[in-house]
Amino acid sequence: MTERLLQFIWQYQYFNKQALATVDGQALQILHPGYLNTNQGPDFSEGKINIAGTIWAGNIELHVNASAWHQHGHTADKNYSNIILHVVWLNDTIVTDNNGQNIATLELQPYVPVIMLQKYKQLMGSQGFIPCESYLPVLSGIAWFSWKERLAVERLMRKAKDVLELLNQSNGHWEEVFWWVLAKNFGLPINTLIFQEIAQSVSINILAKHKSQLNQLEALLLGQAGLLAAEFTDTYPIMLQKEYAFLAKKYSLKPVNKAPDFLRMRPANFPTVRLAQLAALIQQSTHLFSRVKDAVTVQDVQALLNVTANDYWHYHYTFDETAIYSPKNLGRQMINNIIINTVIPVLFAYGVSHNDQKFKDLPVKWMLQLPPEQNNITKKWKEKEVLNQNALDSQALIELKKNYCDKRLCLDCAVGNKIIPGVGKG
Repeated sequence: MTERLLQFIWQYQYFNKQALATVDGQALQILHPGYLNTNQGPDFSEGKINIAGTIWAGNIELHVNASAWHQHGHTADKNYSNIILHVVWLNDTIVTDNNGQNIATLELQPYVPVIMLQKYKQLMGSQGFIPCESYLPVLSGIAWFSWKERLAVERLMRKAKDVLELLNQSNGHWEEVFWWVLAKNFGLPINTLIFQEIAQSVSINILAKHKSQLNQLEALLLGQAGLLAAEFTDTYPIMLQKEYAFLAKKYSLKPVNKAPDFLRMRPANFPTVRLAQLAALIQQSTHLFSRVKDAVTVQDVQALLNVTANDYWHYHYTFDETAIYSPKNLGRQMINNIIINTVIPVLFAYGVSHNDQKFKDLPVKWMLQLPPEQNNITKKWKEKEVLNQNALDSQALIELKKNYCDKRLCLDCAVGNKIIPGVGKG
C-alpha cells in the first residue's frame, strides 16, 4: 500500500461502505469524503461524516500506518487541529490530538476489495509498452477524446512554461525566443540542444543585418556549428569559410563547443542541410513570429515555412561530396512538425503570457486540423486500438506515454481510473 493509492481509494470511495466502524467500534457513515488537497496540510478538506449519530465537518488525514501521525509531528501542528477522521491502512498505534483526546480513526484495509489491489499491483509490475496494454482500449470514444484533449493541453502548458523561461532569458524578446525554439526544432531529434545553442550564440538581430545575403546567413549558422573548420576542395564551402572568418571577427563570435551529430540519421536530416534550410527561412521572412501571430489559418503558416535551401544543396548533403539532384525543400512532414513543436507551443505561451484566449484556443484548433505524428510511440498506441487521427491525438498520446505510463501514474490517469476499481475488462 502507498499513501497515493490510499488517497485514490478514499477520494473515489472504492471500498465497502456498509457497516463501517471506527477502530473503537463506533458506527461511521461517510457523508462526503472531502476534497483532495495537493498543497500543505491535511489530505482532504471539507469532509463530512456521521459518527454514532453526530455529524462532523472538517478535515480528513490519511496515512498508511497510523504511527505516521506522530512521525510527521501532526499533534503539535495547528494545520491539523480540525481533523474529524484519521483514515489509515494499518492502525498500529493510538492517535490523540493536542488536548490528549483520541482522534476518530478508520482502518480501511478490511473494507477494500482484494481484486482492486491485485489490479494495481499488476499495473505497477507490468513490463510492457504501457502498464495497462492488456486492457486497452477500455475507454469509450468520448472518454478517450476528453482525456486526450486534457493531455494535449497539459503538454502545451508544460512546453509553454519552457518557452516563458526562455522569454526571461531574452529580456522579453518574442522574436528571439521564436528563433531559438525554431532552431532547436530543426535539429530533431539528435541535434536539438546543439541547434538551440547555435541559435543562442548568434542573435536574430545579427542575422537580420545579413538577410539580403543567403551565403552570409549560411556562413553564420554553419560556422557557429563548427562545420566550416575542415579543409575543403569545393569553392562554395571555401567561400563560406572566408565569409564566416570575417563575420566572426566582426561580431566576436565563437563556434559552439560541440559540432552537430551526423550519425544514425537520413541524409535529408543532416545538420548541414537543416542549417541551410534554416538560413533560407531567415532570408525569406521578416519578423517571422509577428507573421505567425497574424496567420488566420494553419495553411497560412504552412506557406510561411515552405522554403528550399540554395542550389548548392540540390546536389549535396555534405560539403565536397556530390549527390544525385534533389531539391532540399522542407517538405510537408517537416513543416507540420515545426508547426506542432514550435509554432503551436510558442503561440500558446504568448496567449498565457498576455492572457489572450485567442492564442490559447488557436493552437488547439490547429492541432485538430493537422495530421498526426507517426513515430514509435503513436504506432504502438495504434496497435492497442487507440485512435491517432490528428496532431492533438498524437501529442496527447506522447504525453500519456512519457509522463503517465512511464512514471506509473495510473492513479492519475483516466484509463487507470477505469481499470483499477474493476470496471475495466480484465
